[in-house]
Amino acid sequence: MSSAIRQEETTAPHARWIAQGQSTIRHEAEVMLRVAETLDERFAAAVEMVLHCRGDVVVCGIGKAGHVGTKLAATLASTGTRSHFLHPAEAIHGDLGRVGDQDIVLMLSQSGETEEIVRLLPMIQGLGAPIVAITSSAQNTLGQASKVVLELGGITEACPLNLAPTASTAAMLAMGDALAMTVSQHRGFRPEDFARYHPGGSLGRRLAFVEEKMRPLAQCRVASDQLSIRDVFRTVRVAGRRTGAVMLTDSEGRLSGIFTDSDLARLFEQDEVVDIERPIASVMTRRPKTTTVGTRFQTALNRLADDKISELPVIDHEGRPLGMLDVTDMVGQVPADADAEDQPVGPPTLKIRFPNQDEHEA
Repeated sequence: MSSAIRQEETTAPHARWIAQGQSTIRHEAEVMLRVAETLDERFAAAVEMVLHCRGDVVVCGIGKAGHVGTKLAATLASTGTRSHFLHPAEAIHGDLGRVGDQDIVLMLSQSGETEEIVRLLPMIQGLGAPIVAITSSAQNTLGQASKVVLELGGITEACPLNLAPTASTAAMLAMGDALAMTVSQHRGFRPEDFARYHPGGSLGRRLAFVEEKMRPLAQCRVASDQLSIRDVFRTVRVAGRRTGAVMLTDSEGRLSGIFTDSDLARLFEQDEVVDIERPIASVMTRRPKTTTVGTRFQTALNRLADDKISELPVIDHEGRPLGMLDVTDMVGQVPADADAEDQPVGPPTLKIRFPNQDEHEA
């Protein structure tokens, strides 16, 4: 068999697989676009209910709808709406105690006739919690028991057998996300709020402020710019690993300059005899690059890379030093914004080039 024939046999099924994958995605996209066009005052009523909810939004579903529900509960909670997931099977074994009359129950079921969901309806109604349903029709059992119904309509699944929940769960997820995002925007949810709920991971690092990541002043070398070079390096010490720079202040405590270990090395390289009794102010870098308290950590990190410096003093709005961003502290705190191949995460692979000699001139 020739190589050309073998290549054709290998390529043929791959082309079919790609076409089938594209067909599934297009089908689900078309379903979601159709659902988007059906939003009406009932959606606005659901938004109003969530906005005025004094308790939690309790999300409930089973099977594939339950998996969607756990994601929606997490999305609501992370964007400013208190929420948790209630599993229907666990609900009838004590977890109904999580539901109160100040809560809203967001129930997910495409058919609206799922046995576990139908069984719960009178119990939830007895607890006094109104139900918002994401389901196919207001006429099914779930729809009739709900205060507000967000109808998805009849949906043909992307499954070739029209059995596995695919397009219906995609539409369910989109409807839930639409509800969560609309509520979040109306509440004026800000990046600062998002950071509060995401202190870990790359999102938390990207949204953190410099004062959360800097080396505090007690761990930095700070000295008066009136001291001699000798006195600065003899008397200004801190416990633990020191930074590669000394922040220098004027008589009012404002940052007036910076003197790095590289500056000291250059001084010895340039002069055969170095007068270490001369005031450090005469050799320090004046008007060093700084960042102000309240600046995003990612912004400061970008400046370290763009300006090719190893230390960035953090100052208050009066110019007084509060701490230091040191590149060696930053290693491992770089958010993985780029593709893993372009910008891996971890100390050995941080792709920021820092020269041996600092370039602090403003």
